[in-house]
Amino acid sequence: MDWITGIQNAVDYLEEHLTDELSYEEIARQAACSEFYFQRIFNILCGMPLGEYIRSRRLTLAGNELSAADARILDVALKYGYDSPESFTRAFVRFHGITPSEAKKDGKRLKALSRVSVQIILQGGSVMNYRIETKEAFQVLERAERHSIDDERNRNSVPEFWTRSHADGTVGYLLAQAPDRKYVFGICYGNAPKEVKTFDYGIAAPYGGGEIPEGFRVTEIPARTWAVFECSGPLPGSIQETWHKICAEFFPTSGYQPTYEMDVEAYPSPEAMSADDYSCEIWVAVKKKVPSESGN
Repeated sequence: MDWITGIQNAVDYLEEHLTDELSYEEIARQAACSEFYFQRIFNILCGMPLGEYIRSRRLTLAGNELSAADARILDVALKYGYDSPESFTRAFVRFHGITPSEAKKDGKRLKALSRVSVQIILQGGSVMNYRIETKEAFQVLERAERHSIDDERNRNSVPEFWTRSHADGTVGYLLAQAPDRKYVFGICYGNAPKEVKTFDYGIAAPYGGGEIPEGFRVTEIPARTWAVFECSGPLPGSIQETWHKICAEFFPTSGYQPTYEMDVEAYPSPEAMSADDYSCEIWVAVKKKVPSESGN
C-alpha cells in the first residue's frame, strides 16, 4: 500500500465511523501503520492532532443537524459520543462559539471543519536537501522519558522535556561527553508493542565509553539506511516545515518508505539553537519500496 492511499484509507474509515466509538489502533491499521506513527503523520500533514480532527468533525456534523432539523439536543449529543448534554454543550460552545440551543435558531453562524482529502498537489518545484546514508550501528548516551502517543499531549510534553534538559545542564553535559562534540540528538523511538500507548523520547549524544551517570542510559542505534534532511532557519518552524515536506512530498514520490522504527533530529552546537539561521538535520530510518508501493 502506498503512502497516500494508506492515509486516505484511514481517513475514509474514521469518517464512516464518526458516530461509533473509534479505536485509534483500528484507524492506524487501515493505513498499515502503527498507532503512534499514524498520529504523528496525520498531525504533520493536516496541521492538527487526530483527536482534535475527530472532535471537530463530530461537532461540525452535530451543528449541521441542530440547525437543519428538529433534532433533540440530547439525541445529537449521544449520537456524537457525549455522555451528557452538559459535556456536549461545553464542547459545542468551545468549537462553535454558541450553545446547541442557539444553533437551532435561524440565522445563527456555525463553524465547520471540512473532511480531509489526502492527495499530492503539484504546485511547482520545492527544493529539499537530503541524502541517503547507510550507517553502522552506534551507541548513544541519553536521558530518556516516556511520553503519551497521543499527539495532543506529546506536542507539549516533548518540548517541555527539552526546556528542562537545557535548564538542568543535561544538554551541555551530553555534548561535553560526546567523542566528536558534534551533535546532540532528539531520538523518537516508535517501535513499542501496539498495546503500549507510550513511546520513549531520548535526548542523547554519541557514547564514547566510560561511566554511565544515574538517570542516563546507553542505547544502541542499529545499522540502518537513513534519509537525512537538512533544516535551516529558526526553530521550531524549520523542523516543522521540513517534516511536512518529508511527509507530503518526499515519501509519496520517492522510492523509499519509513521503517516506522525511529527518527532522529540531530542538533549541532545546541547552545545556538535559538539563532535565526540555525542549521540541523532530520534522520529517518528508511527502506526501499517494493514495486507495487512505488507505482511501478
